[in-house]
Amino acid sequence: MIRIFFFLFLITNLFSSEVERYRWPSGQTFLVFLEKNALPIRPLYYNLDKDDQRLTEEMRSGMHYQVLYDANKSIGQVLLPLNDELQIHIYKNNNAYKFEAIPIISTTKVESFATKIVSSPNYTIMKYTGSKKLAQIFTANFRNSLNFKNDIRAGDDLVMIYEQKYRLDEVFSMPILHVAMIEMRHKKHYIYLNDDSRYYDEKGHEVEGFLLARPVRGARISSYFTKRRWHPVLHKWKAHLGMDYAARRGTPIVAAGSGRVSYAARLGSYGNLVKIRHADGYETRYAHMKSFRRGIRRGKYVKKGQTIGYVGTTGRSTGPHLHFELRKRGRAINPLRVVQVTTKKLRGIEKKAFLRLQKNYDESIALHLNNQTPYKKKKNFTNQCYIHIQGCKTDG
Repeated sequence: MIRIFFFLFLITNLFSSEVERYRWPSGQTFLVFLEKNALPIRPLYYNLDKDDQRLTEEMRSGMHYQVLYDANKSIGQVLLPLNDELQIHIYKNNNAYKFEAIPIISTTKVESFATKIVSSPNYTIMKYTGSKKLAQIFTANFRNSLNFKNDIRAGDDLVMIYEQKYRLDEVFSMPILHVAMIEMRHKKHYIYLNDDSRYYDEKGHEVEGFLLARPVRGARISSYFTKRRWHPVLHKWKAHLGMDYAARRGTPIVAAGSGRVSYAARLGSYGNLVKIRHADGYETRYAHMKSFRRGIRRGKYVKKGQTIGYVGTTGRSTGPHLHFELRKRGRAINPLRVVQVTTKKLRGIEKKAFLRLQKNYDESIALHLNNQTPYKKKKNFTNQCYIHIQGCKTDG
C-alpha cells in the first residue's frame, strides 16, 4: 500500500501535465462523483465495509482533489483529501479499480507578517494572509480583553507568526497561529500558543474559553485526536476524530458546555451516544456510555458541568472509556485546540517553560518590528528560531 502511494507521489511530480486538479462541488456526494466519472460503483462503494463507506461522507465542498490520467486518457488514480492527514486513494490495478484510505504527504512552512493597520485587524489579516481562520482565531482570543471598534488606530502595529501546510505546492488545510501582537494606544498586547496547545496572554493566563477541558473528572487521555491512525484491529488507516478518556466503569460524564441534547440513544460503533448542540455551530459527542442519566433525552437543555451519563464500553470499545468529539457545523476538530479551562494560570514548572517560550516569541516579534516591510508576508522566516517548532539555537 505504502509503495503504491510513493509511486503515485513520484508520478504526480514527474508528469504533472497528466494530473488535473479540481474543486469538490457543493452538495456533491461520493456516489455522484463515481457516476460522473464512469467509475464502478459496486467495488468503490457498495462492497466497502461500513467504516470506509462512512469515510466517503467526509468529503467537503471546496476541497481540491487530483485525478491522474493514463496514456489512454482514462482515469488511472484519484486522490480525494478528507482532512489534512487522510485521503481516499482510488487506483486501477489489472483493469480493476481499488479503494483505500492512505496518509497525506504535506509540507509545513512557518510564515509571518508585520504591518501597520490601515483598517480593522480582521481586514488586515485577511488581506495579507488570505486566511479567514487566522482572523477568527485572532479576534476570538482578544475578544474579552480588547475593544477593536473604539481603541484601534490607523498605524498601529500588527505582527503574526503561524504555520501553513502545503500539498502539491498548494495551500492546504487550516493554519496554526503561534503568536500574535497588536499595538493599541501605545501598548502591546500578545497571545501565545503554548506547548499544551492552548493560548495564553503575556502574564501566563489562559485565554478564556466556553467549554470544560475534560468531561470526565480525573480521567487520563488514552488516545488523542488524529486524522490518520493505523487501526490495530482493522489493519487499515482510519481517522480518530476525538479524544478518549479512560476511566472506571460508571464514572460520571458531564456536559462540556451548555446546550440542547440532539441525540441520546445507541448508534453503531459509538454504542450509547449523546450529542449536544451548542452556540456558534458547535456540537459535542459522548460515546460508549454505560448508561444515560435519568432525564437525558432529545430536546433536553443541559448546563455546562451537568452529569449526562456514565463511562462504559458499549459499541466498538476494548475497555471502559469516554470517546469525546467536538464538531463545528458537522466537521470534526481537535478538542485540545478549542476546549479550554475557563481561568487557568500557569504555575511552577509549566510557568517556567512558558516564560522560555515567551522570550523566544518576543524576540521574534521584536525582530519583525525592527525589520518591518509594510504589507509583505515572509515565508520560512529563519532569522529567529522557534523552540516550539524546531528546537534550534538562536543566531546570536
